[in-house]
Order: sequence, then C-alpha cells, then structure tokens
Amino acid sequence: MATSTPAFATLAKPLPALLGIGGPTPTRRAAGPWVRAWRRLRRNRSSVVAGTLLALFAVIAFLAPRVVTIDPYRQSLADSLLPPGSAGHVLGTDHLGRDMLLRLVDGARVSLTIGFVAVGISVVLGGMVGLLAGYFGGWLDTVLMRFVDAQLAFPGILAALVIVTVLGSGLDKAMIAVGIGALPRYARVVRGTVLSTKQELFVDAARSIGASHRRIMFVHIVPQILGPVITLATLGLATAVLAAAALSFLGLGAQPPTAEWGLMLSDARKYVRVAWWLAVFPGAAITVTVLAMNLLGDGVRDALDPNSSAAGD
Repeated sequence: MATSTPAFATLAKPLPALLGIGGPTPTRRAAGPWVRAWRRLRRNRSSVVAGTLLALFAVIAFLAPRVVTIDPYRQSLADSLLPPGSAGHVLGTDHLGRDMLLRLVDGARVSLTIGFVAVGISVVLGGMVGLLAGYFGGWLDTVLMRFVDAQLAFPGILAALVIVTVLGSGLDKAMIAVGIGALPRYARVVRGTVLSTKQELFVDAARSIGASHRRIMFVHIVPQILGPVITLATLGLATAVLAAAALSFLGLGAQPPTAEWGLMLSDARKYVRVAWWLAVFPGAAITVTVLAMNLLGDGVRDALDPNSSAAGD
C-alpha cells in the first residue's frame, strides 16, 4: 500500500520558512557608474534647482513660441520706453516700442543656441585633436599640441575676436569663433585622459585580438573619457554664453534686430538714465543663466568624480 504525504507535513517546516522570512534573497545587481553619478547629482540640491531652472528656460525659449505666436520684432513708436507694469507690457518696452518680455524669451533661444552650438564645436574639434594626439603620439602629437599651445597664448575672448575679425560679424560667425576659442581646453583634457587610458589592460587585450585603431579609439577609449568631457562641457556652457554676449555687445556677434541679450545690453547704453529696465532685465537674464550653468557644472563635476564616496551609491 502506497504511503502518502500527510496533509500537515508542512507544519514540520520552521515557522520563518513558512512565513517567507529569512529565505535566500535574490542578488541585487550593482549600479553602474552612470547610475551612481545620477544619484549623486540628484542629491545635490543646488544642481537640481539649477538644472530645473535651465530646463524651464529652454522650454519657454524653444517650445513656448510654437504654442503661442509671439513677435519680438513688432515695433510701435507710440509705445516706446514704457515702464514695467504698463498695460500689455509686463516688463515694459524698448526705444522702438518692442515688448521686452517677448524679446527676452526670444533672446533666451538665441543665447542658449549659441552656447550649445559653440560647446558642440569645441567638444568635437577639441576632442578629435586630443584623441588623435594622445592615441598616436609621436610627431602627430607634437604638431597638434604645438598648435594648441599657440592658441593658448591668446585668451579665449581675444581668440574669438580675432576669428570674428577674419570671418566677419554675424550670429553664425560668433558661434564658430566661440567654439574654436575654447578648443584648447578640450584638446588638453582629452589628450591627458587618453594617455592614461590607452595603457589599460583592456586596450592591450583589444589590440592583441587584432582590433583596428578606429575601433580601439571609438569603442574602447572614448567611453572612458566621456566623464571629464561632459564635466568640462557643462561648465563651458556658461563661458560660451558670456563670450557670445560680449561679442554681440561689441557689435561683432548678433546683429540688429536680433533679440540677443548681449545686443540688447548694447542698445540699452543710450537709454540707461531714462529706461533702467532696458539694461537690468537682459543683464539679470545673463546673470541667472550663467549662475545656473555654473552650479549645474559643479554638480556634474562632483557627481562624475571617480573618487566620490557619497553615501547610498
């Protein structure tokens, strides 16, 4: 006669096992370096506030004009130099009767575009120069780094002035000038990181199995240098916006009637005694934007620091 398992045999099991307590817990996958960096960045309150503010500026600058039709260039001489709080003009008007709020919104789009494009030019060109110089070394490293050293002899804004003088004034020329002016910083940082990374064992392993130079550079080395480059690019946004505003203020960047913050400051010089808002609002916009970019850049630098040991990573 076959024996069957008693119905209450399970009662012989320990009580914790019945309740599911103390059993083996599934192993939790360790967070990667980018996830840990994101967690550290989120814990930095000043960086979160700065990033939120910049995101708000970007949404207003790029998306608001697509939802609500605005015309920052509409002139009305009868409404010129209206103070803030006037009917229909929250921040007043300029000497041509153009609404200051609409021009500030459009100026945010122009200034942010200049900053991102200029930094993109610096990252791509400077990164390629540093990558080639650091990886191949030899005569190529010497030639490229001597070019970078020669450019470092000029301050960034002075180099941008020289480039604009050669290329001519204009918004697109200002982007190129600011981007090329900041190129040496990215080239040096990337070169130094590549010099240390290419000595790692995983690079030797890739080389030993016959990987091409292009694959080693872009598949194995480039991901390792993204941290320093992202940090430098985030901090470089503020410098690019300031440099572009300075060029426009001098008449070498954006040209009238473009609503660019530096150009708006330049136009406000003639009316600063009778219309303070023409200079205060664009100046405040530049100050807040640059401060937010610097705070975000500091947070990104701390978050991507490999030596950071913040609790809870």
